[in-house]
Amino acid sequence: MKFVFLSGGFAGFLIAGITSYWVGHEADRMLFDAAVGCLVGALLFRWFWTVLVRGIRETILARHAAAAAPSTKVK
Repeated sequence: MKFVFLSGGFAGFLIAGITSYWVGHEADRMLFDAAVGCLVGALLFRWFWTVLVRGIRETILARHAAAAAPSTKVK
């Protein structure tokens, strides 16, 4: 989870910083935009990670329940 949070922060920092530089903002504004992008990117990656882990967990539990259920084949 820490790796996902840090990766999201780094990606958000880069994307927002580069975009701010491309638009032509001053250095202080670029750093502010990059910091906000870092926070937003980290939170978005954390949210996506929890959604992904929840989906994997539900899939594993459904497969386990299907395997454990007795077969009811009628001849």
